[in-house]
Amino acid sequence: MDGELVVTLTGTDRSGAAVAGVGEGRLVVPGGIPGERVRVQVLRQVEHLAHDRDARRGPALARIVEVEEASPNRVVPRCRHAGACGGCAWQHIAYPEQLRKKTALLDVLLRRSMGKGAPRVSPAIGMPVGGDGMPWRFRQKAAFVFGRGPGGLVMGHFARGTNDVVPVEECPVHAGRANRIAFALRDALAAAGIPAAGVGTDGLARHVVVRTSRDEREAVAMLVATRDDPALQAPLRAVLDGAEKPEGLVLNLHDRPGPWLVGRESKRVAGTGHVREEALGPAFLVSPGSFFQTNVAAAATLVRLVVEALPGESGLRVLDLYSGSGLFALPIALRGHAVVAVEESRKGARDAELNRRLNGVSEERLKLVCSSVEQALPHLKAGAFDAVVLDPPREGCPPEVIREVFGRLKPARGVLVSCDPEALARELPLAVEAGYRVVRVQPVDMFPHTPHTESVTVLERRSKPPVTSPPGDLTPRTPSSRSRTPGSRTPPAPGRSRTPGSPRKAAGDRTSRRR
Repeated sequence: MDGELVVTLTGTDRSGAAVAGVGEGRLVVPGGIPGERVRVQVLRQVEHLAHDRDARRGPALARIVEVEEASPNRVVPRCRHAGACGGCAWQHIAYPEQLRKKTALLDVLLRRSMGKGAPRVSPAIGMPVGGDGMPWRFRQKAAFVFGRGPGGLVMGHFARGTNDVVPVEECPVHAGRANRIAFALRDALAAAGIPAAGVGTDGLARHVVVRTSRDEREAVAMLVATRDDPALQAPLRAVLDGAEKPEGLVLNLHDRPGPWLVGRESKRVAGTGHVREEALGPAFLVSPGSFFQTNVAAAATLVRLVVEALPGESGLRVLDLYSGSGLFALPIALRGHAVVAVEESRKGARDAELNRRLNGVSEERLKLVCSSVEQALPHLKAGAFDAVVLDPPREGCPPEVIREVFGRLKPARGVLVSCDPEALARELPLAVEAGYRVVRVQPVDMFPHTPHTESVTVLERRSKPPVTSPPGDLTPRTPSSRSRTPGSRTPPAPGRSRTPGSPRKAAGDRTSRRR
């Protein structure tokens, strides 16, 4: 495949790019929408983007030269960097269609793994939208990488599928105050002649991370640098003396090569090291480098779904696995249930203890265990819990964890929070085989303008063993008109990274996602 071609886009790959078949090959076309007819220029083979082990050859990356027949769901991206930046793969797609696509993807994957017995997937819950019908400024954690430009230090995001830095002057998915602080720090570093390190160690400035509260009244900025160099003192002081002064400023030392966001050692330069987030019910202390959801509004939806899934007003014995800093454990305990929370990360466990004390929850009501889930489960007695909440990192739960929870502990109710539809499709059949039925599968849009999908699945123990069915038709069952977006309408049906600052192994910061 060489030169320019006219193709009809037929689907979407895992990265969110459109795809088209050409002979025995396949094109990956970022910025396209399935159903569109486009003229493209073939750029190069990209086998690492294939996601198809059976393909004879990897796909070729193609650039859209002209959209000859546009989808009715095509919109003009708000961000000027949307085409080059790897953060937002779907800014060119109308938001109701984004939600429909996420619901349909989860539906197809579950039917592929569970056959005709697959549960119905509820329409995805979206974010509130603005006058243009799209959600913006929903990320309370802003993260940028520093790179080297012709004039010195630049700041931006990684280009799609590379470690190349795309300099940016805006990022409308971030909280407004977080952006202003980050750009003020960039300007101060550039004025001081600080060299960028990027993914390497031959330089000084690597990343900046800014965490704000949802109401943006509090903000803490963290500069990630290769070393604590005296040359950093002047630009850091300039930020603290400037109009965009944050409530706290932290220096993180990160001397290992690679795209990982932060290092192991942090030093507080001034002010506080965390913001106080009160938009989730309980109060949480959240630092720029902590494992905590970047989209607080969507996190509130997750919390509501998990708490509502637990039967009874109070008095349940609940096990919270992969509990992080207590996103679910705290509101469950405050509702009157007795919670045992297991978290492997020492930092996450320390944050959970701080949040427990902050909210006045007793140790009898919320017991925190710093351990891997695999090591903790064998010490827990069968029948000791009425409900189990699982919130694993992106790769999902190992099969032995699912079997231990649903095959041996046998809680009456299970709640599985997943940030990877493919992982969920592996996990649910194991739970069903252990004697559970799926009550609800509810997608939640945590990362608008990207293909990433979170979901909350509620399971209930059966009184009789399940009957399995062979795989059935894989056509998505959810029509576009059923996706829910507050304040928006669905258009007529057709006939950011790496997400910037995202968790996970979230697109963006390349760290395992924790709450």
